[in-house]
Amino acid sequence: MRPARAEDQDTVRELVEVRSQWLERRGLPGWRDSARQLAARCGTHQGTVWLLERAGQVIGHTTVRRDFGPPWGWTPEELAEPALYLSDTVTHPAHRDAEPGSLMSLWAVDRAAREGRAWVRRDCTSTAVVAHWAARGFAVVHDVPGPPRRVFTLARRAERQAWLRDVLRVETPAPAADSPTPAHGGALAVVRPPARVRCPGTER
Repeated sequence: MRPARAEDQDTVRELVEVRSQWLERRGLPGWRDSARQLAARCGTHQGTVWLLERAGQVIGHTTVRRDFGPPWGWTPEELAEPALYLSDTVTHPAHRDAEPGSLMSLWAVDRAAREGRAWVRRDCTSTAVVAHWAARGFAVVHDVPGPPRRVFTLARRAERQAWLRDVLRVETPAPAADSPTPAHGGALAVVRPPARVRCPGTER
């Protein structure tokens, strides 16, 4: 698991397009219209865009925001709680055996706990995606009817995932000048999962 760099833009765009093709073949909406935007963030949102590698190939992408979240869908009291916010999670369909989405979310759950944060939060607009994340420990907090569209906000309490150290290495970026140093004890860095990663609480 490592932060994205400017030179990763083509790789991320290809990842998003491959995932979009996989979704579209199943009659589901893809990410095609967002491919260039997500790729561009590799160079402009340093420290918030993370990539999961397997044997040198990028198989997952997610955005992790630390000090703020979307203002809609949460109460002022909830927004005041320290949390990590996950969004734009895209995975390579050819590596479903490694459960890259689950692995990235559990890495975030562990990271939030290491940083002393209370929650990992995310949102989605599909009931099928809600079911997917519910099976991975995320609970629906709010069902926001819109407009412009219905949104589900989800959260999972931060907690250490000691087993991750056996399957995941994490490259830690240098902290920004205005950010506290993450409390995770050094460079953990670049993922080399075994052929099959079984994440606790998952069905696949």
